Amino acid sequence: MNKEAEFVAFDSEPFIKTLTQKPGVYQMIDRRDVCIYVGKAKNLKKRVSSYFNKVDNDAKKKVMLSHVQRIDIVVTHTEGEALLLENQLIKQLRPRYNICLRDDKSYPYIYLSSHQLFPCLSFHRGAKKGPGRYFGPYPSAGAVRDSLSILQKIFPVRQCDDSYYKNRSRPCLQYQIKRCTAPCVGLMTQQDYKDDVDHTVLFLEGKNNRLINGLVKKMEKSAEGLNFEKAAQFRDQISQLRKVMERQYVSGHEGDIDVIACKLNQGVACVQVFFIRGGQHLGNRTFFPKIPSGKTEQDVLSAFVLQFYLDKKLPKAIILSDDLIERELTQKVFDEKAERKVGLINKPRGERARWLKMALNNAETALKQQLESRENTKERLVKLSTLLEMGSEVRRMECFDISHLQGDHTVASCVVFDEEGPLKSDYRRFNIAGIEAGDDYAALAQATSRRFIRAKKKEHKTPDLLIIDGGKGQVSAVVQALKNIDCNDVFIIGISKGSDRKVGMEKIYCASNKKTLILPSDEHALLIIQQIRDEAHRFAISGHRQQRGKVKKKSTLEQIEGLGPKRRQLLLKQFGGLREIQAAGVDDLCTVDGINKLIAERVYDFFHDGANA
Repeated sequence: MNKEAEFVAFDSEPFIKTLTQKPGVYQMIDRRDVCIYVGKAKNLKKRVSSYFNKVDNDAKKKVMLSHVQRIDIVVTHTEGEALLLENQLIKQLRPRYNICLRDDKSYPYIYLSSHQLFPCLSFHRGAKKGPGRYFGPYPSAGAVRDSLSILQKIFPVRQCDDSYYKNRSRPCLQYQIKRCTAPCVGLMTQQDYKDDVDHTVLFLEGKNNRLINGLVKKMEKSAEGLNFEKAAQFRDQISQLRKVMERQYVSGHEGDIDVIACKLNQGVACVQVFFIRGGQHLGNRTFFPKIPSGKTEQDVLSAFVLQFYLDKKLPKAIILSDDLIERELTQKVFDEKAERKVGLINKPRGERARWLKMALNNAETALKQQLESRENTKERLVKLSTLLEMGSEVRRMECFDISHLQGDHTVASCVVFDEEGPLKSDYRRFNIAGIEAGDDYAALAQATSRRFIRAKKKEHKTPDLLIIDGGKGQVSAVVQALKNIDCNDVFIIGISKGSDRKVGMEKIYCASNKKTLILPSDEHALLIIQQIRDEAHRFAISGHRQQRGKVKKKSTLEQIEGLGPKRRQLLLKQFGGLREIQAAGVDDLCTVDGINKLIAERVYDFFHDGANA
């Protein structure tokens, strides 16, 4: 039976009669059991019934309602709770008729530990579980690393891992180049180190004037005591701080402020967020939320702000390019979440107005670039489908590549492009197992089979074009693999460099008509193929490096059967290191608690077998 024929229009009247007048959230579900819209209501009965008002001539609303098969309800205690739940569900479900923020990456912080005598300063992303202070958020990992690099030059607080720090017997290279004071080997007193930590905190809090005044006093005191070397150190720190302030300083007012500006054009929205912490501009971040048609800049900004701050610490003030649609309710929710007053400012004055103007200019520039890039991508896809004689438009492409090191730790990557460019949320990696080392054909066959089995189960969309990084042999292996799982309607091409391996001399092999094309290097259709191929290559290599990194982190002793974590730890403690264990005899190994003769012989044989020596 046709699935369309099975669809029964939603009968609103009996449903509305059962609805409560309490606040809550409603989810509109389509015939595929997919949520297409999430909304919140102060009065659920009134809000939901308004959608089915016969007087309403809104064509867009009618189109949405034509897909609805059922409506799910969640009743909340207050309207504020409904507002938060609505935005949580929008971020989680990404309904097609809601404004959805594409922000699946957590923000980086600078973490200063507090549970050691000599605290560590480090990059942090994720849950804040460790004891200590977290400074941020920063707009990017690069901004964090820049700040850490500056701090290491001015106040050399250690930035090494605890495991590395605890096992030092002499100063490392960072000490030699004056980026660390070697507290690991006792070359720094606890009080002097604490002073550096305190200075670091003042810097990260943006209290630079207070910090410099303190350093000036210490410099003068050292000079008076004839300790000119120490005075010179303070002088250099002050000089470096002044240079940093010239580059980063934005305002004389201390405080945490976010500036959010929105621009909308041709159905595409761009939101710019500027992060200002302690008067310093930490950087900005650009967002392109997914929006349904007919939305205004005010609609986008109101939805963005709520979704953006769901899982983030609220600043003292948020400067906005438009007033929020439900300003009073949003204000109440934010004040309760922050347990203090949060400023929502849409008509700033003075320097704050200049920040907002800067954010609006950046949003306009980024939006223009996005639209131009989008148009270029569409033109290239049309040209590509014509050159390949596909007979249909290319709206979604997937590209596969393989990465390994002499056959070890083989990883396959799958990257996805649509009409707007890279679709990173759909990228996937596959750890390849059960094949002969170095067999790229088998690796590609395994990866594509696993990917398209999931596509057949409707776990993700099927591409209009499948691109393989390789020539005729790799493509043939993929074609056969897809035939084995009854996927015969996928248009497959392979891209490989010519005999001289020069960029721009790529050959394109089409599996459907068995033709080989050599496109000129300036052909726009070739450029988009090269772009997705290079992205697949990058994604595969990064996955392979991660696999190798995991193996490197494993102790050599983990490869010995019967030697668990406790026994490994005992051996290392008793002998002092891996080299000493390797030099020990069977009888020496047996002297360690928990190590019997059988395990001692395994350890000895492992290190003295030719394969492991």
